[in-house]
Amino acid sequence: MNEGQHTGLLDLVLETHGGRERWSRARKIRAHLHLVGPTWTGLGQEKTFAGISLAVDVHRQRTVFTDFTGPGLRGVYTPKRVTIEDAHGVVLQERRTPRESFPPRARGMRWDALHALYFAGYGMWNYLTNPYLLTLPGVLTEELEPWHAEGHHWRRLHVTFPSYLATHSTQQTFYYDERGLQHRVDYAPYVLGNLPATHHTEAHQPVSGLVFPTHRYVLPVVDGKPASKPTIIVDFSDLAVEFAGEAQSFEGGQE
Repeated sequence: MNEGQHTGLLDLVLETHGGRERWSRARKIRAHLHLVGPTWTGLGQEKTFAGISLAVDVHRQRTVFTDFTGPGLRGVYTPKRVTIEDAHGVVLQERRTPRESFPPRARGMRWDALHALYFAGYGMWNYLTNPYLLTLPGVLTEELEPWHAEGHHWRRLHVTFPSYLATHSTQQTFYYDERGLQHRVDYAPYVLGNLPATHHTEAHQPVSGLVFPTHRYVLPVVDGKPASKPTIIVDFSDLAVEFAGEAQSFEGGQE
């Protein structure tokens, strides 16, 4: 496994998605998000992210959703704390150590708004900072044998994430085409009961020199095979990137 010094597949992926140097100068990524699907409906949160604006800080784990659960409110995610605040920054609801608050995965389980905020907060941060995310301290990468199926020939990167990074699961496998564009991720989200899933990425678009997949969908894995219908659908639009004048160091775990 490689850490810090990246070669081969990861180098290709970074170059294809804009280059490590340009990613290191990115400060904030903004987007309009439409996040829906049967999973969200089943959790009682079907409208929470169905058309909402967000901003992620590239160099620390922080996501802010505007008009979260109501006009003028905002939801703020960090790994150790999530809050719902009013327009003046007054905290209306708060949860510390949110990852430990999730109820066991069971039929009929419901989430509250802070559960949804944590899941979407770290999820969108992971999605929008990738592949820069894979270069952060403590992230281990290893290229696996290529994957051949369904008419695809994709290279694969196995990734082990350190505990300070909030992700779906510690072990994940990323799939890339011959150009280095990401098309799939395999993982088993902890907060959803470690149920395995395949996460597909499409509609890659360049934005200010960086490249983002703007359409995503998740298929649950049943009896070792992906299901035919997605349970989570993610669409990004109106993407914009803010850059700093100088490269910044990653500030892991800050609130």
